[in-house]
Amino acid sequence: MCAMSQQEPGAAPRARPDASMSLLTTVMSNTLDEGYAQAAARRRESGRSELPRATRAKLWLACGLVLAGAVVTLGAAQARESAPTVAREREELLTRVTEGTDRLDALQAEVETLRTDVAARQRVALSGPDAERAELVALLAGASPVSGPGVELVVNDARDAGQTASGGPRVDGFAQTGRVRDRDLQRVVNGLWEAGAEAVAINDQRLTALSAIRAAGDAVLVDNRPLVPPYTVLAIGDPDSLLDAFQATGAGRYLATLQENYDIRVERSTRDELRLPAAPSLTTRSARPLAEPADPGVSPDTEEAEEVTAP
Repeated sequence: MCAMSQQEPGAAPRARPDASMSLLTTVMSNTLDEGYAQAAARRRESGRSELPRATRAKLWLACGLVLAGAVVTLGAAQARESAPTVAREREELLTRVTEGTDRLDALQAEVETLRTDVAARQRVALSGPDAERAELVALLAGASPVSGPGVELVVNDARDAGQTASGGPRVDGFAQTGRVRDRDLQRVVNGLWEAGAEAVAINDQRLTALSAIRAAGDAVLVDNRPLVPPYTVLAIGDPDSLLDAFQATGAGRYLATLQENYDIRVERSTRDELRLPAAPSLTTRSARPLAEPADPGVSPDTEEAEEVTAP
């Protein structure tokens, strides 16, 4: 006999056993919110992608990265292909420069030999006051080598040449590379002339009134001949007074400023004996004989025609 419990009349109805699991039941039975479902239906109707915006952004980013990688890879491949050509052209250029320099040195040696021969012939042909005057003119023009006491200045680039030496612009607006420029050497040479130098040379290149100190890129040219640092400047004159007078000039103070503020290396010293070569750029283009008693067989017009201008 089973006992059955009956609800008493007037009592509240009992809750269903699964009433507390209504949220779980709803989640299990409806996996997509109605709002999302409606939005997806609208996108399908309009033909738009159903991918979320964040996913589309990631896809676009991935495509951009792939494209950038392809461009970089292509550029690197082209650079590798052109590198041997550039290296070969650079090597050929260096070879041509070296060969040209060797030819120039050989021609310069030949010029010196011929110059010595011409000087010897001049001494034989001239005598007395004429020979002395010719030697004096050649000495003043820089056409003959000289020797004597003087001053030696060694000007070199900074140890960290090519990098910024300190803050602020370099004097006269020069770039702060720590390199000795053509204008620096121009000032030094002009200062030595001003201090009373009788003859000046830079790296065995004799300077005259016709000499030019110029720049071609980072190279310094003296009479179109490239020089490399350190630059050794030799000046003939009284050693002590010449050095003191140079340091008192504007060029001497300028050189001291480069040394103190921009790490340009400078060495100053006096020498009891210096030897300076003749200027290679000087050539005798014309000459004029000294005035002599008129020759009855030569007309004044002919004598005037023989007169030419010296360089």
